[in-house]
Amino acid sequence: MKQMEEEQLFNKKVSVIGMGYVGLPLAIEVGRKFNTVGFDVSKKRICQLINGNDLTGEVSNDDLNFSDVLFSSDHEKIRDSDIYIVAVPTPIDNVNRPDLNYLKDASELVGSVLSKDNIVIYESTVYPGATEEVCVPILERYSGLLFNKDFSCGYSPERINPGDTSRRITDIVKVTSGSNPHAAKFIDRFYSSFITAGTFKAKSIKVAEAAKVIENTQRDLNIALINEFSKIFNLLDINTHDVLSAARTKWNFIDFVPGLVGGHCIGVDPYYLAEKAQSVGYEPEIILAGRRMNDSMPSYVASKMITKLAKHRAKLCNLSILILGVTFKENCPDIRNSKAIHLMEELEKCGASVDCYDELVSDEDFYRSTNKKLIDFIPKAKYDGIIIAVGHDFVKKYTENQLRSFGKDHLQIFDLKNCLPHIASDFVL
Repeated sequence: MKQMEEEQLFNKKVSVIGMGYVGLPLAIEVGRKFNTVGFDVSKKRICQLINGNDLTGEVSNDDLNFSDVLFSSDHEKIRDSDIYIVAVPTPIDNVNRPDLNYLKDASELVGSVLSKDNIVIYESTVYPGATEEVCVPILERYSGLLFNKDFSCGYSPERINPGDTSRRITDIVKVTSGSNPHAAKFIDRFYSSFITAGTFKAKSIKVAEAAKVIENTQRDLNIALINEFSKIFNLLDINTHDVLSAARTKWNFIDFVPGLVGGHCIGVDPYYLAEKAQSVGYEPEIILAGRRMNDSMPSYVASKMITKLAKHRAKLCNLSILILGVTFKENCPDIRNSKAIHLMEELEKCGASVDCYDELVSDEDFYRSTNKKLIDFIPKAKYDGIIIAVGHDFVKKYTENQLRSFGKDHLQIFDLKNCLPHIASDFVL
């Protein structure tokens, strides 16, 4: 009986919707055991993947070239699937409210090809209740099928850590859930078949959604607390990293460091939980306070830079500043919601001319996001200030002497990522 169940499982066809940082690594792993389609609405993205090129850097060229995944932007290729996994972005809009348009569009697509007995699994980060309140009605409307009678749903939150080569998708425990006991059991078995770290079957879809959104909210709040410490310690002329080194000697100290908090997860997910809380009449205080603190860091750093340069008699009307690293985190090409870019904008508001250098970011992506071009080399003796905003490996290779050669006599070096010896920088968070 067990062997028959396994054979039935591996005979399933799986379509993963969204070939980004989450969907692509997932499709590659699923494709090792299942007939798999990797779908994306971007024909350009699909063409890159077919040619063995992943610009996110999450999947190697060899894994792409030797994968059995069928990459396609043709919705007919996913029509006869048994399992649909939705892994599309869930960003926020310009007033920090959840933007579910990608999720809704994906649900419409899946609904248009959904068949009886299919299972739809969502991996996109959402607020508790979104799968059943937002996505399921769309699936029903576009398919003409009835939820939990003709088809089932599940939620298994993504836990991809972009740029992390030590913890890949199969190395991270997968939380699973289903809309009914049978679906929950099947979905857990499905993920267990290729997630070597194991799975955890949550009590319900809402529980799994909530677990995901609090993971990043907790990290956001912890970093916000350390950022507040940093602001206080800078006023007291105390090096924050020296304080943290001492505090780490206690066994139960929770180790976080100050910094710019952006990206598509930590800088976004708390707003999803806050929005849901407000919709049921609760005004979150701590969650939004943490967001305000972390969102304030670019303007705080810009203000510190301008103040430092004013003290060193730089001509504030012609300031030239270099930012090293513009992605939201180290060793990752993703610039979505990058606070390094917000820092650039804050400096420009102060009248500074800002150059940005990042070997990992494509000129096209940067220009599309900022209407500015990255510099392709760093000139000598040009800058009044240099800010290490992202600790890429290539950034860490710069010595103090190399960095000072890029600047003028009164150069101020701000090391936001603790890449240099403390004595080498003029300001650290």
